[in-house]
Amino acid sequence: MKATKSVVPEGRIGRLSDSAALRVLTSGVLRGFEQIPSRRLQDVSTPPPDASERWDSTAIRDLCDEAMRRFREGAPAASDAWLAPRLHYSLRLTRAEATESAVWNFLALCVAPDFVQWRWGRPEDGERREVGQAARFCGPWFNQCFSRLWWAAEIFRNGEDYTPAEVACRNQDVLNTYLRQELVTYRPAAQAVVRMLEREVVRTGRQLNALTQGAYAASATKIYEVLAPDELQDFGALQDWIDVRDRAVAAPGDRLPLGPDDGGVSEQSVETLMEWFEELLSVVKVRGRRDEAEEPPVAGGAGLDEPGVSP
Repeated sequence: MKATKSVVPEGRIGRLSDSAALRVLTSGVLRGFEQIPSRRLQDVSTPPPDASERWDSTAIRDLCDEAMRRFREGAPAASDAWLAPRLHYSLRLTRAEATESAVWNFLALCVAPDFVQWRWGRPEDGERREVGQAARFCGPWFNQCFSRLWWAAEIFRNGEDYTPAEVACRNQDVLNTYLRQELVTYRPAAQAVVRMLEREVVRTGRQLNALTQGAYAASATKIYEVLAPDELQDFGALQDWIDVRDRAVAAPGDRLPLGPDDGGVSEQSVETLMEWFEELLSVVKVRGRRDEAEEPPVAGGAGLDEPGVSP
């Protein structure tokens, strides 16, 4: 790779193209035999668009270090619920900015590649960790290590309250299944799913899969906007929250931060969708339904995509 004139300053989040990222994700790198050339990749990245503190990479690096420290004794997947809201709070993006894969590529390959290997790697010989999918470094938003967490926090937060996002990220079935469904774009639906998890109306991964697939299939005749209208978000409040990043305190480690106060979801809409989802769940076909009593609850369970779990 030939270095360009635009080198990203130390401690800043740049943009790394998909082509440059994929070029270094060789089998040797993914299997842990070769180191990721982070410095070289930083030299072919482009700088952030402005001097705002929201492009401060040290804040993200600190969060990754703290997550690995806090969850070093347990399964790395347990770090998702802690990290997602704090990543969203620290990296203040519009949804349009969050669709840029170049931002997530840079975080995964230039800022915290060791975190990606820790979170998604399978322990092999010695210190080597094998990451099964290049998509954890550079891939679709619902697969990439950091984008999936940011978007989960964005989708499941209820205004400034990150509690529903924390609940959602505690189980991998939500992250591995729900994020891929069209219904993910509708805020009342996200809140209804979280509420059903909290009330244990949905207890297993199979139930959640059946519910999301059934809701998607039924959406041709059931219009969410009619059943459970969503109020418009206050985009001015969101932009204000983004603009004050320079004066914001670091994300607290032992309590949830506050997100943008851009409007919560109507309680009536959430309850309406819950009733509809419960009705759907009673009629959709749940794979292996008679074995559900023996299946562990969805909360805290590893999805099929998790290290050490075979499909």
